[in-house]
Amino acid sequence: MTAPATDAARRDRPRGEPVLSVRDLRKYFPIRGKGLIRRTVGAVKAVDGVSFDIYPGEILGLVGESGCGKSTTGRAVLHLQPATSGSVMFQGRELTALTRSQMRPLRRQIQIVFQDPYASLNPRLPVFDIVAEPLVIHRLARGQALRDRVGELLKLVGLNPEHANRYPYEFSGGQRQRIGIARALALEPKMLVLDEPVSALDVSIQAGVINLLEDLRDRLGLSYLFIAHDLSVVRHIADRVAVMYLGKIVELADRDELFDRPTHPYTQALLSAIPLPDPNRERQRRRILLQGDLPSPANPPSGCRFRTRCPKFANELTEEQQERCRTEEPELVPRGGHPSACHFAETVQII
Repeated sequence: MTAPATDAARRDRPRGEPVLSVRDLRKYFPIRGKGLIRRTVGAVKAVDGVSFDIYPGEILGLVGESGCGKSTTGRAVLHLQPATSGSVMFQGRELTALTRSQMRPLRRQIQIVFQDPYASLNPRLPVFDIVAEPLVIHRLARGQALRDRVGELLKLVGLNPEHANRYPYEFSGGQRQRIGIARALALEPKMLVLDEPVSALDVSIQAGVINLLEDLRDRLGLSYLFIAHDLSVVRHIADRVAVMYLGKIVELADRDELFDRPTHPYTQALLSAIPLPDPNRERQRRRILLQGDLPSPANPPSGCRFRTRCPKFANELTEEQQERCRTEEPELVPRGGHPSACHFAETVQII
C-alpha cells in the first residue's frame, strides 16, 4: 500500500462546508410478536444516535466489530433503508424526508460500492451493461457516446476496455471490485459510501484496490465514507476515524491521533489486537482482552453500553464510578483532545 497521508498534507487540505452532515441518526428494526396480529414487541436499535461530518475530499473511516451498525449507517445515509429519525444533510439538502422519486436525482451525487463483488454484479450481464446501466437509467448517454464513456470508466479503474464484453465470472475478485467502482463512478458522484470494499478480497489484492481508491479521491475530488473492520486498512486510507460500538460512535479523531493516543477503552482493545511486524514490540506491549459477547442491540445495557465488557470498569473503577457508568450514558464530547464517549477516558499507548 502507499504510505499514509502526512499530518501536514491533511492539515493543508481545505475543509470548507461539510459535503455530508449526519445528526442523531437512528435506525430501528421492529421486532414482531407471534400470532395472527403480530404486534410490535420491541426494536433492534441498529443505529442509535450517530452524528458525524464528512468534508470535501475527506475520507472518514467508520470501524467496529461485526454487528455494531456500520453498514446500516451507510445504507441509512444513502436512504436505501429509511432512517427512523435524525438528519442527513448532503450538500445542504435534507435526505431523510425525500420520497423515492425526489431522491433519484441525488443518486447521481452519492453512490455506494458494496462489500462482496461476487454478489453485487449481475452474473447474467456483460461488464459493458453493468457499467452502462446507471448512464442508461439517468439518460446521460447512448450509442457511441455510451460505449466511449464505459471504455473511459474501465480504463480509469485499471481495466482493459476491450474486456467489456466479458462476464463477471471471467474476472478475479479484485477486478470485479474495480468493475463495481467503475459503475459507482459512472454518474460522476461527489461522494462514495464504501461498505467494506476490500474485506472479501485476498490480502495480496487489497493493496491495489486501496491505492486505486486513494488515487481516484485525489484525481476526482471525491469524499468517502469508508466502512471497515480491518484497522490496518483504515490506517492507510482514512483522514479521520469514527469507532462504533453497539449502534453508537464511541470515539472520533484524526487518524494518527486515534492510533497514537486512543482514549476509549473499546478503541484501545481494538488497537491492541493489531499484530505488529516487530516481534520485540509485539512481546512488550499490553494486550487488552474483552470479556463476554456483544450485547443484543434489541436490549442494550443501561448507562454506558460498553461497561459489560469494559476492562476499566471491571478492574480500575471504584463502586461510585461504576454506578455512574451503570446509570449515566456518556456523551461523545472532547476528552483527552478529541471526542470520546467514556466518563473516565484516558490516553493509553497501544501501538
